[in-house]
Amino acid sequence: MLRNSPATDRDTWSRTCGLLILGFVCYALPWRVFAALPVPVDNTPALQIQGSNTIGAKLGPALAKGLLLQEGFNDVRIEGNGQPNEQQVLGRNASGEWVRIDVAAHGSGTGFVALKEGRVALAASSRPIKDSEAQSLASLGNFTSPAAEQVIAIDGLAVILHPQNSLNALTTSQLAQVFAGEVKTWEALGGRGGPIHLYARDDNSGTYDTFKELVLVSHGKTLAPGSQRFESSEQLSDAVSQDPQGIGFIGLPYIRQAKALAIADGESQPMLPSTTLIATEDYPLSRRLFFYNAPQEPNPWAQALVKFAHSSEGQALVAKTGFIAQTVQAVQVKPSPSMPAEYQQLANDARRLTVNFRFQDGSASLDNKALRDVTRVLEYLRSQDKLSHKAVLVGFGDPKSDPERAQLLSKLRAMAVRRELAKSEVLFEEIIGLGAELPVASNQADDGRIKNRRVEVWVY
Repeated sequence: MLRNSPATDRDTWSRTCGLLILGFVCYALPWRVFAALPVPVDNTPALQIQGSNTIGAKLGPALAKGLLLQEGFNDVRIEGNGQPNEQQVLGRNASGEWVRIDVAAHGSGTGFVALKEGRVALAASSRPIKDSEAQSLASLGNFTSPAAEQVIAIDGLAVILHPQNSLNALTTSQLAQVFAGEVKTWEALGGRGGPIHLYARDDNSGTYDTFKELVLVSHGKTLAPGSQRFESSEQLSDAVSQDPQGIGFIGLPYIRQAKALAIADGESQPMLPSTTLIATEDYPLSRRLFFYNAPQEPNPWAQALVKFAHSSEGQALVAKTGFIAQTVQAVQVKPSPSMPAEYQQLANDARRLTVNFRFQDGSASLDNKALRDVTRVLEYLRSQDKLSHKAVLVGFGDPKSDPERAQLLSKLRAMAVRRELAKSEVLFEEIIGLGAELPVASNQADDGRIKNRRVEVWVY
């Protein structure tokens, strides 16, 4: 609706504020109101997003476009703005007015800097916010809280080779040695090809931060100085796929023509970056993709985009752009002799849901993603008529000096999930604690132990 007079303006704006999603704040800014979201009249962007290249290249613009279409805008399109790794999403309302959402993809770290400087309302990050970054943004609110930290998708870092490279699997320890420049030839890994050529993302990249933390730092290594560095995910992937001696790491949607390796961490089995193993975050190089917004200075467009990203429509776009949606599904797991007897029985008789509940570091409290996963699992159980004695919770943990203590702690984690779901009257068939069995990551580092402290959901 267009505003006509000051009195009408105030009345219309008041009514509109009452319709905004809970938590929105109405600003004294020059907006015109359309489809329950304020539209700026001075050609400034309705929303500015900066950060991760992984998110900003495809997913961020796709979600922004989906939001505009959902809000009833016409002629919605994504186009470049003349700057490298920057795009704008445009849409026109029924009155012919244009709205614009700007997406700048220069690396996760740049998003937090832009938030601090007040240049953007939403930071896109392919890694969790660092303690130092959260501290620097403390005046804007608690950026580790559920109100600020939003997991919008799951991604897996694929380690990629030339498609004709015969190597099929590596451990994270071997990867660390390769990218530190300590293992220099393919022959040293049991392959062929002579000298290894290293390809890596640039220092601003959340993809690089994730690889550095999961692979290099966890093994006491640093990236070899001779590595070729890229800001663009697509360019890195294409370069590796054209170099028979090349190896690189990349977000899952950017494997393109390259070959992905199976990766093992610690005692885990080698795993390819499959949809199921990444959705459950069992794959050693899986990671979460985030939006961060300032909880004390909420922007209505940022809030709306976050809500859309969590919706079924938003998660469908996540899958369409090549990432892993957080939509809960039931999958068949092949029984294996290495599984404990109880787990083998589940694999024979039940199906596993594509979600793992994980916990805050050093705590029995569910983390921010798990809090939303409670709702997702509840919706699945309700839709499939499995609220009563059709589901099993299986808890896991890291090794303790006393195996019985490890088993007890793993069962207590499963009980914590049961308490949350029991609030909606879910009745479970069984609660199982398997202690330190079936690790998905190394127990030699904190990150690995955190991944191993998990709760799975199975349904009959």
